[in-house]
Amino acid sequence: MVKTVDFSGRPFHFIGIGGIGMSALAYVLAKRQLPVSGSDLRSTHITERLQGVGAHIFSRQEATNLELFNGSPEQVLETVSVANGNGSSHYKGNGKAFPESNLLPFHKTLPQVICSTAIGHNNSEYAAAKEKGCPIFHRSDVLAALIRDYQSIAVAGTHGKTTTSSLIGYMLLKAGVDPTIIVGGEVDAWEGNARIGAKGGYLVAEADESDGSLTKHYPNIGIVTNIELDHPDHYQTLDDVVKTFQIFETQCDILIGCLDCETVATQLTPSITYSLDANKGADYTVKRLISDHNGTSAQVWEKGNYLGEMRLTIPGNHNVSNALAAIAVGRKLGLEFSVIADALLTFEGAKRRFENRGHCNGVTFIDDYAHHPSEIAATLSAARCKVDGNKISRVVAIFQPHRYSRTATFLKEFAGCFNHADLVILTDIYSAGEVNLHNISGQDLAQAVQHHHPQVIYEPSLNALNEALPSLLQPGDLVLFLGAGNLNQIIPQVISQYQAA
Repeated sequence: MVKTVDFSGRPFHFIGIGGIGMSALAYVLAKRQLPVSGSDLRSTHITERLQGVGAHIFSRQEATNLELFNGSPEQVLETVSVANGNGSSHYKGNGKAFPESNLLPFHKTLPQVICSTAIGHNNSEYAAAKEKGCPIFHRSDVLAALIRDYQSIAVAGTHGKTTTSSLIGYMLLKAGVDPTIIVGGEVDAWEGNARIGAKGGYLVAEADESDGSLTKHYPNIGIVTNIELDHPDHYQTLDDVVKTFQIFETQCDILIGCLDCETVATQLTPSITYSLDANKGADYTVKRLISDHNGTSAQVWEKGNYLGEMRLTIPGNHNVSNALAAIAVGRKLGLEFSVIADALLTFEGAKRRFENRGHCNGVTFIDDYAHHPSEIAATLSAARCKVDGNKISRVVAIFQPHRYSRTATFLKEFAGCFNHADLVILTDIYSAGEVNLHNISGQDLAQAVQHHHPQVIYEPSLNALNEALPSLLQPGDLVLFLGAGNLNQIIPQVISQYQAA
C-alpha cells in the first residue's frame, strides 16, 4: 500500500529542518496547527522563526531526538530537557521556552519523518526513524500533498522559479486573494520563505526539478520558465530533463510556458504562452521594452490587445519574462491588469536575487544566487544596465563555483558568461558534499575564463578573497557576489573591512 502524507494531526519531524525548502514546508504545517519538530546542525533566524510558530527544534541530528515521541508526557519533557542540555522542564532554544502543553501532542504516536535529498541513509537520525518504523517521506512528498490540498499554482523551470513564484504570490497578496506561499527564497513582504493564507484557497509553490521530484506534482496551474541541463549529478542529458518536464506537463490542468526557451517551445505544448519577442505569437508579450539604472518598463499585450504598461524595479530582461508569467496567471484568475501592474511596481524581489546588501564608500554590494552560466550572464546583463557613468561605473563579478559536477560539465559555458563584467574574481569550488571525481578546481575555471576575459583574478579561499577585496574595489563599483554556496556569508565582513581600509 502506498504511504500518504497525513494532515489529520499526526506529528511531523524534519531532519534538516533549517534548509530553505524544508523550513518553508515546516512553517506552513505548523501554522496549520499540526505538531512539528525537527533538527538542524546550527541555529539560524529560520529555525528561530519556526520556533516562534510552535515548532520544536533540536540543535543536533541524533537518533535520541526521536525519543520525543516515546512514552508519557513526563518522559517527553525529560527527553527534551536532556537532548537540549538545558536542565529545564520546558523545551528551550534560542532564548525561547515552550510550556509543557506544547509538547503533549508529540508523545502519542510515531511521527512522519521528512527528509531532503541531502540526508543520507547513514544519518543516525534517519536510521533511528527507519528502525522505529516511522513513515518516511521526501520533502517533495509533503509539497505534492499540499499542492493537492489547495487550488495550486506550481512554478517550475531551470531558472527563475523563486522570483516568478514570489512575484505571483506577491501579486495575489496585493490583490486580496490571501494565498499560501512556499518559495525557495526569503521575501520581506511575508518575512520569510513561506506564509499561510486562507484555508482552501490558493497555494503558490516553487516546484524543483533538480532531483526528479517534479513528477510528483499535480497543480491546477503549472508554469515552466525554461528548461536547461543544470544538475548533471542527477541528469545525464538534456533529454532526461525534458522527460521530467513532459511528465509534469501531463499532470497540470493548465500549463503556462515561455516560448523564448527553444526547448519549452519545441518539447512542450503549453495552454498559455508568453514571450519577450512580439513576433513569436505568444498569448502575452511586450513592446517598447526599456531598461536603465532605474529599472524596466514595457508595454504589455494580451492576445494582440494592449493591456497597459508595466514597470519593474528589479532589473533585467529575465525578470520582465518572469513578470509576464505572473501576468498570465493573474489574468487567468480574473485579475484586472491595473491590479497586477500595481503589484509588479512595488515588488522588491526575493533575497539573494540581486539583493542590495549595502553601499559603502561609493561601492554597492549585491548578493545573487546565480550559479549556472545562463543565470550569471543574465544577472551581469542586468547589472550592466545599472552602469550610468556617474554613481556606478564598473561591474565586478565575484563567483564561487557550485559543485564539481556542474563546473566540469559547463566549463566552456562558464568561461564565456562573464562578458558583462569589467573585473572577474573567482574562488575555489563549493563542493555541496560532492566528491571531486572530475579532478577540477576553481583555478581551472579561472584559467578558462582568462581565455575570454582580460581581467580575471583567482583567490583560492574565502579568507584570501576577503583579505584581497579592499585593495581591488574602488568607488563606483557594483560588486556582485554570485553563487549558491557560502560566498555571501563574507559580505558583512567585506563591507566592514572596506569601511576601515
